[in-house]
Amino acid sequence: MDFLYNLAVSISAFFLKLLTPFLPKLNRFFKGRKQLFEKLEEQIAKEDRVIWVHAASLGEFEQGLPIIQRLREEYPGFKLLLTFFSPSGYEVRKNSGAADVICYLPLDTKKNARRFLEIARPSLAVFIKYEIWPNYFEALRKGGTPIVLISAIFRKRQVFFKWYGGYMRKALRKVSFIFVQDQQSQILLDHIGFSNTAVSGDTRFDRVSQILDRDNTLPMVEEFKGNSLCLVAGSTWPEDETLLLDLIDKTPEGMKFILAPHDIKADHIAKLRSRISGKTLVFSEREGKVATDYDVLLVDTIGLLTRIYSYADLAYVGGGFATGLHNTLEPAVFGIPVLIGPQYEGFKEAEDLVAQKGILVVKDKTTLSDTVNQLIQDADYYRTTGRINAEYITKNKGASVQIMGYLRTLL
Repeated sequence: MDFLYNLAVSISAFFLKLLTPFLPKLNRFFKGRKQLFEKLEEQIAKEDRVIWVHAASLGEFEQGLPIIQRLREEYPGFKLLLTFFSPSGYEVRKNSGAADVICYLPLDTKKNARRFLEIARPSLAVFIKYEIWPNYFEALRKGGTPIVLISAIFRKRQVFFKWYGGYMRKALRKVSFIFVQDQQSQILLDHIGFSNTAVSGDTRFDRVSQILDRDNTLPMVEEFKGNSLCLVAGSTWPEDETLLLDLIDKTPEGMKFILAPHDIKADHIAKLRSRISGKTLVFSEREGKVATDYDVLLVDTIGLLTRIYSYADLAYVGGGFATGLHNTLEPAVFGIPVLIGPQYEGFKEAEDLVAQKGILVVKDKTTLSDTVNQLIQDADYYRTTGRINAEYITKNKGASVQIMGYLRTLL
C-alpha cells in the first residue's frame, strides 16, 4: 500500500504540472515550491530550535492562530515554522509575520519529507484539523518528533473508518495526541482503537473571540453605513449573489448593503456593479467619494471582512449553495443574526447554530427576502437570534488553554 500511495502522489504531481499553464492557482502551487529547500536552509540554522505548525489553507491558519500566537509568546527561544499546502493560505499570509519562517509544504514524498525534516529538525509538529501526510508522519516518528493534531473533527464517511482505510489509519497512529472538536469524533476514534484523544473544542472560538477585543474601526465603512440598517454579505459566490442582488433591488430605501465577494477580480466586481440598480461604490475607488451617498459597497480588498462584520446588523455568509460554506463564526461573534444557504452539512458550528436558530437557512430569493423582512420588522426575534450566536461562541471558548497545557509538556 505504501508503494501505491507514493506512486499515486508522483503520478498526480506529473499530470497536475501539465495543467499549470491553464490554471493560475495550480501554477502558484508548483511555482511557490521551487527552490523551497534552498530558501529554507537560508532561514533555519543548524543550531535553531524549531516548532513546526502546518495548516492546509487560510481557514486552518485562522483556526490555529491562537495556538501559533501563544507558542510565539511563550517560547521565544524557538523558531516558529509555519507551512501551508494551498496557495490560498500561503499567498495571503506569507508576509504576515505570524511565524519566523512561512513557506509551502513540499509534496508528501519520502524524499521531500526526509529533506524537509533534515533542514527543519522540529522539536514539535502541530497539524491543524485535517492534514494527515503518511510520509511526513513516518519521518517525524523515526526522528522522535511528537506530532499533535489540534481542532480535529472526524466523520464516519472518512477513509479512516472504512474497511479499506488501513493505510491512513496506520498514518494516523503515528500522531502522539489528537485534540478533537466534539465527542462524536472521539467516539469514532475510540471504535478503531485510539485512546490518545481529548475533546477540547475548536480553537476558532478563541480566535473569533479575539476579534471583539481589537479595534475594528473602518472610518469609510462607518461613514457609508451612517444610521442605516446594514446587511453585510461575506465570501459570496455567484449562486449567493443571484439571491442577494434580487434582495437589493427589492429592499425599501434606507437599508444599505456591503458585498465582499470571494472573487475580487476586477471583471467580477464590474459585473456585479452593472447588475445593481442602486448607487454603488467600490472600496478601492473610495477616494474623493462621499460614502453616505451610496446604497451598496462592493469590497474588492482582502483582509477587511472580519472588521466589516462589526458594522453589520445582519450577515449573510456565502458558499452554502455549492462551493462550501465559509466562516459563520466571524459575524456570529458580534451577536447578530446570520443567514446562509442550504448546504451546511459537515460544518459543525453551522449545524449547531441552525438547530439553535441563531443561523437561519435560506433556500431561494423568496425565503431570503422573507427572512430579512421578518428580522427587520420583529425586534424581539432579531435580538433573540443574535443573542443565540453570541452565547454559543462564549460557551465554546477555551480550547487553546487545554491544548497549550499539553504542548508545554512536550517542549
